[in-house]
Amino acid sequence: MTDIIISGTDTNVGKTVLSALLMASLPDYYYWKPIQAGTLEETDAVSVRRLSGCNAGRIIPERYLLSQPLSPHAAARFESIRIDPQSLTLPEKSPVIIEGAGGLLVPLNEDTLLVDVFKRWDLPVLLACRSGLGTINHTLLSIEALRNRDISILGVVVIGPHNNSNELAIERYGSVPVLGRIPPLTSLTSENLREVYSTQFQPFETTVNA
Repeated sequence: MTDIIISGTDTNVGKTVLSALLMASLPDYYYWKPIQAGTLEETDAVSVRRLSGCNAGRIIPERYLLSQPLSPHAAARFESIRIDPQSLTLPEKSPVIIEGAGGLLVPLNEDTLLVDVFKRWDLPVLLACRSGLGTINHTLLSIEALRNRDISILGVVVIGPHNNSNELAIERYGSVPVLGRIPPLTSLTSENLREVYSTQFQPFETTVNA
């Protein structure tokens, strides 16, 4: 069981719901959101705990809690601080599901992108993508950004109404497996999320794709 980075092709693509689904279905895992940009509403860590039903001990506190729902570098600048990438060391607890902030190329400060930290961590990425129009381009660009940095790709999870054509295109042109699907759900509960995992996901022992 390896630590897993959850990243997405964009912000609000469904990374937090995917993280909650995994936390509800994989009881040995911890959850960590190292950079939370936006605390005026429910934080992602609070959402994951609520949706998954996991106990508080499986949630690792954030390294940066920034009030504004902006790109990390802008949210940090709003509070007159600078995100230090070297402070983003992996937690001692393992295995852990690490949820990124936005997409791969969001800036943390004037010198560093989030994907640069992912490269240093040397962990496989599970990429969340939308199912609808535009997802092929966004997903293939994200895959290219990971491969350009020699970051292993565990696979992709497609979120939204089923679109077989888009899934096949992502698998063919991206040379990655679709490891799971999260269809539209009338309610987000731990029971519903576990049901989706059991029926719509492949085992995570799948070999990573360099």
